[in-house]
Amino acid sequence: MKPAIIYDDSWETALEKNLQNASSPGSWPLFKLAAETKKQILPSSFKGLLAPEFLPHIQFLPHQIETAQKVMEEMNGTAILADEVGLGKTIEAGLILKEYMLRGLVSRVLILAPASLVSQWAKELREKFQIYALVQRKKPDWSWNGVQIASIDSAKQPKFADVFSDTLFDMVIIDEAHRLKNPATKNHQFVSSLNKTYCLLLTATPIQNNADELFHLVSLLKPGLFGNSGYFQSQFKEGKRSVQNREAFHALLRQVMIRNIRTDIEKQPIKRFVETIRITPTKEEKDFYESLPGCLPDAITLLTLQREACSSKYAALATLMKKEGFNETDTAALAHSIKRNSKAEKSLEIVKKLNEKVLIFTQYRATQQYLELFFRSNDIPSVSFQGNFKKGKKDWMIELFKGPAQVLIATEAGSEGLNLQFCRHVINFDLPWNPMKLEQRIGRVHRYGQNQDVYIYHLAYKQSVEDRMLSLLYEKINLFQTAIGKLDDILDQNWIEEHVKDAFQTSKSVGEWEVKMQNLAAVLE
Repeated sequence: MKPAIIYDDSWETALEKNLQNASSPGSWPLFKLAAETKKQILPSSFKGLLAPEFLPHIQFLPHQIETAQKVMEEMNGTAILADEVGLGKTIEAGLILKEYMLRGLVSRVLILAPASLVSQWAKELREKFQIYALVQRKKPDWSWNGVQIASIDSAKQPKFADVFSDTLFDMVIIDEAHRLKNPATKNHQFVSSLNKTYCLLLTATPIQNNADELFHLVSLLKPGLFGNSGYFQSQFKEGKRSVQNREAFHALLRQVMIRNIRTDIEKQPIKRFVETIRITPTKEEKDFYESLPGCLPDAITLLTLQREACSSKYAALATLMKKEGFNETDTAALAHSIKRNSKAEKSLEIVKKLNEKVLIFTQYRATQQYLELFFRSNDIPSVSFQGNFKKGKKDWMIELFKGPAQVLIATEAGSEGLNLQFCRHVINFDLPWNPMKLEQRIGRVHRYGQNQDVYIYHLAYKQSVEDRMLSLLYEKINLFQTAIGKLDDILDQNWIEEHVKDAFQTSKSVGEWEVKMQNLAAVLE
């Protein structure tokens, strides 16, 4: 026998009376007041922005307003912000965050940034958007129901896995998101596992080496937009560094990515002038370089060692000294015979000629230390900048560069997050394989607020691995332009003429010359 079901709706008739008699925190008049307040704040649609009226002290640029509106009105708060370096991706993200907070749709927020940029994010949000964030450091409190900022390295620790699996974030913002390009890394897996309603990925370089990287970034936000991996490979990839079906590819990409470029938004864009300076090494430098194949330490590739030698003998020696008995080798003797660094001398020549502030990038700390001493010995005030410096020291180095120092020598860590618009000259003492790292470097000076033309100088030894690097950089730039769109000048086209001339003069046979020209043609195609 089934039990009888009795319906009791007496609560409905007593509801209004109970609300009227409730205590002050839950009283009916207070509820109506709160409801009326919400109506005033929250519009009935997502058209237009509220935040600019609450932030009259910020003069938002038109492209920043348009980007925020598009993310909210068309992309449902989930997007890759891929503006060129220096156009204000952080401002756009802050504006979007403020907008969602004003609308009552976002409360718990997680912002992940490189450790060196965490404090900068907190400062920007506080001063520009009146958003006060908790910076998570040694003893994080991930239960914080507000805006929190942390480095991805601290957040992804296994001991916090249970906390994050049980937490729903209203919004997740990730700066320098190109670090998530590889799905096999813990960074990618951690972000993929986060429970989130809205998500913003910020990167000026959403693709660096091959088209798969862009597929993996997009898949973090909208899995399946490009189909599965197999479909993407067959429909959109053309070789390793190009895309096919470009119209369909770009149509899909526009659903999740916004990219503003400088030449489209600036009425009088700052020009960028790039010069590749190919340097003839001294006999001692050349002999040392050519001796490297016979002196490889274990687990070190010849390519790695050659790149170090093209930077400075000190960078190469830092590796070579790991080889047992190295000091008794001919290579050691050749290293000690080098009394000059041709690149350093060319850099000094450029710095003296300019008589302005110059930013120099090197990939090797041994080279950085040598250059600082070299410039100081030639009466050029210089300072160094490293990623492992504490925040106070980093700030002090920048202040010195603004003041008495003419030269700032930075390792790769300095290519992210630094705002150096007061400088307009960059020397790339050695080149990275990745053209997007070049763009990051140049973006330290060629960014919003720069009011003078920018000059870039690439230094490369002739007939060395750096020549091959230049060719590969052109290949990768072609990939970026076919997949994403126009990329500002990174490499100067005069190098092509230099390469043709050098190939003709140095080839030992017609066959060797033809091979060199075919390689160049393949790159330029």
